[in-house]
Amino acid sequence: MTDKAEIVRYDLADGVATVTLNRPEAMNSLDEPTKIALRDAVLRAAEDPAVRAVLLTGSGRAFCAGQDLKAHIRQLETGPEATFATVREHYNPLVTALATMAKPVVAAVNGVAAGAGAAIAWACDFRIMADTAGFNTAFAGVALTADSGASWTLPRLVGQARAVELLMLPRTIKAAEALELGLAHRVVPAEEVLDTARDLAHRLAEGPTVALAALKESVAYGASHSLIDTLAKEDELQLRAGASEDHRIAVAAFVAKQKPTFLGR
Repeated sequence: MTDKAEIVRYDLADGVATVTLNRPEAMNSLDEPTKIALRDAVLRAAEDPAVRAVLLTGSGRAFCAGQDLKAHIRQLETGPEATFATVREHYNPLVTALATMAKPVVAAVNGVAAGAGAAIAWACDFRIMADTAGFNTAFAGVALTADSGASWTLPRLVGQARAVELLMLPRTIKAAEALELGLAHRVVPAEEVLDTARDLAHRLAEGPTVALAALKESVAYGASHSLIDTLAKEDELQLRAGASEDHRIAVAAFVAKQKPTFLGR
């Protein structure tokens, strides 16, 4: 069994915080201690100014199999209110942090991602997927509705009609189909998935962090607002990016025909 202190590993190097689910014997499924540790690790990365990109992955043969149903069935004895408080207390703040933090998040989907595990990956900005991995919404299969933001992220990735199909008729979406549907950005051999995702995370960490954060916020805002409102948001965010030190560095480097070295501020 995995040591409880190591159920979620957190490593920071060269501006990249790597968060690794580490319950391989349980396919990285989410019991309460794991949910708390994962939520807190992601919030830690979001709030740390030394972190300029986040890499999220799992150990062993799974990315995350979603809710630990063995723990869940025991919890059901306490009643639905206590059982499903986990959505509010654990899943919601975790997914909010992934989707809104002012830095890019890369998921290295090394294996199966089901239920909340799939939704967690979809909340990330980039998904690098092993050719042996797969997504499965899983919720309806255990007579539950979507949580962890799946009803928000999935329609934005595949469209409303396909999202309804995948949620109501859960099945394993293999890597090749996930790429075709837009659920994955790249599919690579399983042995290359972590290195490929890590290379991307380091590339993003070396980028203009303030501008990347503004791009992330702008695209999310534009997805649910009018053109006029989005133009106003772009104006606001361009002022923020234009005031950054990295913008001055980039312009000076362009004039000097040099490659800029961004500071992330």
